[in-house]
Amino acid sequence: MKLWTSISVADDERVLLYRDRQLVRVLHSGRYRMFDPGRRYSTETLSLREAGVKHGNLEVLLTLEIFRAEVDVETIGQEEVGIVRLDGQVKAVLEPGSRFVRWRSSENLTLECIDISNNYRIAPALLAQLERSGVNGIGSHKAWMQLTVPDQTLGQLFVDGRLAETLPSGRYGFWLYNRELNTQVSDLKWQSVEISGQEILTRDRVSLRLNLNAVYRFSDVVKLLSQVKSPGDYIYRRLQLALRETVGTRTLDELLADKNAIAKTITKSVSEHLQEMGFELEQIGIKDIILPGDMKDILNQVVQAQKTAEANLIRRREETAATRSLQNTARMIEGNPVLLRLKELEALEKVADRIGHLTVYGGLEGVMNGLVSLTGAVKSSNGQTTS
Repeated sequence: MKLWTSISVADDERVLLYRDRQLVRVLHSGRYRMFDPGRRYSTETLSLREAGVKHGNLEVLLTLEIFRAEVDVETIGQEEVGIVRLDGQVKAVLEPGSRFVRWRSSENLTLECIDISNNYRIAPALLAQLERSGVNGIGSHKAWMQLTVPDQTLGQLFVDGRLAETLPSGRYGFWLYNRELNTQVSDLKWQSVEISGQEILTRDRVSLRLNLNAVYRFSDVVKLLSQVKSPGDYIYRRLQLALRETVGTRTLDELLADKNAIAKTITKSVSEHLQEMGFELEQIGIKDIILPGDMKDILNQVVQAQKTAEANLIRRREETAATRSLQNTARMIEGNPVLLRLKELEALEKVADRIGHLTVYGGLEGVMNGLVSLTGAVKSSNGQTTS
């Protein structure tokens, strides 16, 4: 029969000694030997490396003087967050109103209480420590949140549904206790919105399909978010309505004559209002004007007829000019024998260019005087031509 019970307690442990299930002593590090013939003693081992005393019946133990003499009890304020550190490293985050119990001999275990009544932002150094430790709350409840705002963007922090502040590029952390926090990041770079496939009737009842593109950015995020729920949808609808209004008041010929006029009209109609809302427009342009198949064929026929008429007009002008030139030449030759002779020689030169072989009878005089004459019928020369 075993009469004695031996207990060994490590340096980083505390042992609760029970007799007949009643706490009788808290054992520190060392070796203990107790007379226990009736096996009435039992023990529970607790670690000093934990972030405070962890026990299923902690509330009951705190009512016992034996246990209370070994621990310190601190209460976190209703507007505070507790940071528990072991050897300088974050081990736990305690929510407002909670209780922190630690062994009095745990000098390397510290508690820091942070006031969050007005300032709910986490200091950068503490945020880095929380990230390294992986401590994010108690159970499934998150204690803090992180927001990274990239370059060329602007973050917004909403507290209980109200925009509290805007955040430039950087990394931020916020406590989630005692308030509802939401964040949003708005891109400040130029963005493009495309309104495509818009079926619109012109003033002369022609159905067109148009594609419009606009480049914009946010100029005043605070003003914009205070008035508009979804900025992207808002600017899309405004440009869509402006496009329909502009196209519906013009004929097909007016639209095809100058696509830029449509963009200019839309810009003029929406730019001032969008600027008041917090947008900045850089450019609006019509990408495509697409005609229905039958209308495209008709328009091609019209264009072809116009070009044919223009070609005929140019041809008639050239013929009239040539006739007028011949008339002027005849008037000049009529009273000028020398000029007449030059024209005869010019005609002779053109005839000679088309003959491969020329046999001349009567000498040069026969060629000069007998072959070509502009004053009467063409003379029959004594020469014979062969090719």
